[in-house]
Amino acid sequence: MTALKQLPWLLLLAAAPVLAQHPTPAKAAPKTAPAAVSPAATPSAAQLLLDKSDLSFGIKQMGVPVEGRFKRYEAQLILDPKKPETGKLSFRIDLASATMGEAMADAELLKPAWFDSKKFPQAIFESSAIKSTGPGRFEVQGKLSIKGQSRDLSVPVSLAQANGVSTATGSFQLKRLEFKIGEGEWSDTSVVANDVNVKFRLQFTGIAPL
Repeated sequence: MTALKQLPWLLLLAAAPVLAQHPTPAKAAPKTAPAAVSPAATPSAAQLLLDKSDLSFGIKQMGVPVEGRFKRYEAQLILDPKKPETGKLSFRIDLASATMGEAMADAELLKPAWFDSKKFPQAIFESSAIKSTGPGRFEVQGKLSIKGQSRDLSVPVSLAQANGVSTATGSFQLKRLEFKIGEGEWSDTSVVANDVNVKFRLQFTGIAPL
């Protein structure tokens, strides 16, 4: 038998019109048209460096720690670290990419009792709020949806920057049964624990300096 787990901003910058007048001898100076307004500057989306990132999960089976990871996922992130409240994150995980390093376990994960990845190919997190909790630290609130089940989620994130790359790290815990992961005979939490620990280390380019 194989047991598993589950897991698993708009900076408006407008230049004010400039009115210029040029006096003409013996005549009232005609008003010139206002200067063009610069378009609003919107932070561009950050780019996820998938090959330098890691998304893993851990669970206990019969009291023994078991770990796995997801190989494919994508993130749409807009973030100004100085104004995180204007930020937005959409994160999608390809559930069929889950691996525990063993072929039989990986095949089991895709079945209806677990991720049911044919019917529900993605786990989706959409942020509703991002706030600063200290220098280089943020709290991302939003909703996580897996297998048609949605739950509110608050994720602490630490952000470090070096050589133009931003690294976001953090961890959080889920209850697998809230998402119907491990149904039927696998719902016995004495066999497979209900708690699932999710860890991430995601690298991005295109995030403004802290």
